[in-house]
Amino acid sequence: MKCLITGAKGQLGREFVRALENLKAEFLALGREELDIRDFHKVLDIFKQFKPQVVINCSAYNQVDKAEDEFDKALSVNCIGVSNLATACRETGAFLVHYSTDYVFDGEKKGLYTEDDTPNPLSKYALSKYLGEKQIEAVLENYLIFRTSWVYGEGTQNFLYKLTQWINTQEYLKIACDEFSVPTSTKIIVDVTLKALKKGFKGLFHLVCSGYASRYEWAKEYLKIKGLKKFIYPAYMAEFNLPAKRPRFSAMSNEKISRVLNISIPNWDDELKKFLGG
Repeated sequence: MKCLITGAKGQLGREFVRALENLKAEFLALGREELDIRDFHKVLDIFKQFKPQVVINCSAYNQVDKAEDEFDKALSVNCIGVSNLATACRETGAFLVHYSTDYVFDGEKKGLYTEDDTPNPLSKYALSKYLGEKQIEAVLENYLIFRTSWVYGEGTQNFLYKLTQWINTQEYLKIACDEFSVPTSTKIIVDVTLKALKKGFKGLFHLVCSGYASRYEWAKEYLKIKGLKKFIYPAYMAEFNLPAKRPRFSAMSNEKISRVLNISIPNWDDELKKFLGG
């Protein structure tokens, strides 16, 4: 399996690099400076030179609040860039793996979201990601789209990194207790993705840990595992007055991917403990 990884310097891209190195797989990992997926001619040149069998797209514009004022920028990466990759895959016969988000849902469902539920993005970031999904579906037949949520790994673009900064600089923490989803590690995402590729699956799947939590519960569990003493005030989302509207409950079910792969994906708190070495 000859792989091209885009967005290779982000937390998910780096996890894929580690995994493929361990597997001694043939791959090319490119950061944004080396491959800007918004440039179709550059994308196609790389495809023709390297001739990947599988393209794993870890490139994304993830600034949820900034996207309200930078929608063109979000759209250029999350939709147009994705369309460029899909088109290049179609022209060269490569298989595309892409990652979307739980934020495509509006949070109004009373229960876990499944792949059969209809998206209704609340923010411009979420809309850009949903439009990216639609571009892939319009251009390709052979693809994997994984919707995931509250992704964390070894990097600075995640809630756990921000949490450590707040712990070190603030007298107490103020965390939303009415926003729910599923904390999911990059390792779980990579492991399940590689299993799905090996089995030859295609289509749309939700790829998250099992269970769900509020951000408040996630933060409390982090402090507990790390043995840290810090008061956490359970606040409401509305108190933060953030530019982008977020779904209150966007937790997704991993039942479909677990069933087809015949695997059991760990609960979010067990995976967090493993990630932190607890």
